[in-house]
Amino acid sequence: MFQGAIALNLDAKGRMAIPARHRDALATEGGRLVLTAHPHRCLLLYPEPAWAPIRDRILAAPSFDPRSAALKRVLVGNARDEQLDGAGRLLIAPELRAHAALEKQIWLVGMGTHFEIWSDAGWQGLPELAAAALADGAPPPGFEGISL
Repeated sequence: MFQGAIALNLDAKGRMAIPARHRDALATEGGRLVLTAHPHRCLLLYPEPAWAPIRDRILAAPSFDPRSAALKRVLVGNARDEQLDGAGRLLIAPELRAHAALEKQIWLVGMGTHFEIWSDAGWQGLPELAAAALADGAPPPGFEGISL
């Protein structure tokens, strides 16, 4: 279970060091990882076994529906098979760094089965977006019965 947010730095080659406490969990099944773009301008990092059923559901969506096709292109079209290097670093391809506007400081955000990777500006702007999305007072779908 991945949770919490941590600020990290990309090195000059576009690599991020995965915190030691998450390396073993990410390295299950031979260390195969999948890194892909998300429409919210962040990246998703999954252990391959957690990504496979999601990918299959995405690919089963109708190809002739323009919304489904667009999401397939973003999520599956940008998916890259990756592995951590010997030092526990993950290389983020330039096109994925550009998609998420990743620069020096980034955020690794645990989301249960996977991580989101955000630019510093993107992550810092999320509280305002969340407040605006909740301004009408109605909880979003799936949150109706949750009490904090």
